[in-house]
Amino acid sequence: MTSEMLEALFARQQGARWRVAATSADQRRAKLLALLEALMARREEAQAALAADFRKAPAETDLSEIYPVVCELKDALRHLPRWMKPRKVAAPIALFGSASRIVHEPKGVVLIISPWNYPIYLSLGPLVSALAAGNCAILKPSEFTPHTTAFLRKLLAGLFPEEEVALVEGDAETAQALLALPFDHVFFTGSPTVGKAVMKAAAEHLTSVTLELGGKSPVVVDADANLREAARKIAWGKGLNAGQTCVAPDYVLVHERVHDALLEELKRAFEAAYGASSEARRTSPDLARIINDRHFARLQALLSGSSAQVAFGGETDPESRYISPTVLTEVDAASPLMQEEIFGPLLPMLKVPDLDAAMAFVNARPKPLALYVFSGSRSRAGALIARTTAGGGCINDTVLHFIHTGLPTGGVNTSGFGKAHGIHGFEAFSNTRGILRQRTRFSGIQLMYPPYTAFARRMIDLTLKYF
Repeated sequence: MTSEMLEALFARQQGARWRVAATSADQRRAKLLALLEALMARREEAQAALAADFRKAPAETDLSEIYPVVCELKDALRHLPRWMKPRKVAAPIALFGSASRIVHEPKGVVLIISPWNYPIYLSLGPLVSALAAGNCAILKPSEFTPHTTAFLRKLLAGLFPEEEVALVEGDAETAQALLALPFDHVFFTGSPTVGKAVMKAAAEHLTSVTLELGGKSPVVVDADANLREAARKIAWGKGLNAGQTCVAPDYVLVHERVHDALLEELKRAFEAAYGASSEARRTSPDLARIINDRHFARLQALLSGSSAQVAFGGETDPESRYISPTVLTEVDAASPLMQEEIFGPLLPMLKVPDLDAAMAFVNARPKPLALYVFSGSRSRAGALIARTTAGGGCINDTVLHFIHTGLPTGGVNTSGFGKAHGIHGFEAFSNTRGILRQRTRFSGIQLMYPPYTAFARRMIDLTLKYF
């Protein structure tokens, strides 16, 4: 679309925003139910689209793309009337005679810029929250997943008029043209570098933003952890979408006493999931491919340019953009491998003498989007969580917190800010508005109106002391 066409589309949505904002809980639930039914009816089309873009297995599409959106939809359908209901707030004695409430009103016309790695989930998940909150929305998916974008376009066009929900295709130039418009909220999922540009553009209009960015999400493995279970869950979290997951385990900090044992368990876990031989893993139907040649070249450069020892995997195929699950040991903490988010199936392992050293390592680096700890001690795991900062995470598991609609998900500082999912997503797309209604002609505060007589000052003193 040209800039003029985008401006016209934006104007149409602005024209519809108050009508959409006035919709009831039942009307919004009808939209969400229609989206749920359409998505389930087109499940095989979604699987085919992701297979064309990633060579992703249908089961993985169901688990990591369809299921999280279904959870978001069902959660909103179940709880939306309660979310929308104004909440009464008690008034202090000084405001005697008044009644107060908190209401959630739609922000208006919102922009959702979604990434390529989970193009269905990270497009429709925020859209569910935007629709539940009563907004009009323009969705800009990534140009790197054309088959999935085509699927989304057909799905949404059959459900919503463009003045309510529109999908805009295009590259970075299209995104920039969209960001030049005065949206009421921008929800962006992507890299920290692009996130800064999005925030800068939004600042021109003082537009609020939700940024779900990336980061190097660590896994800490304690000496008393169940290593077999830890390895299975780390391998699953890293193998999902070939590591192209914003909350994937990026690297492992393992207690030095169990380093070798964990390494052996990781080898077994990857072999059990994707094949016992190099050829079996290369031909596995359950391992996705790298999204494009540029990203493949970046990952291959990280692998070939590292002095780390390849303890498992290491095979690549540029023609099919295949990179095997790869475990690296003897890793230099100052190497490029440890300086940028890997976003692929490479897994560095570093030894630490104890949990204190693991905490210090994590805290010396930018705050991650997720942190995972495996430990047999509830108190030690809790201490590590309490003495580090991350957007979210799990104890004795990986990734699962990101699909739990009851948990707020999002980053902190360089890994993003603002929360999503469930009621947290509803609130992200809402203006939380406080309303005070005076029910009487007289209120206590009137005793303190000017002129500030001795009596008025006395009442102020009493209010400060007692009320």
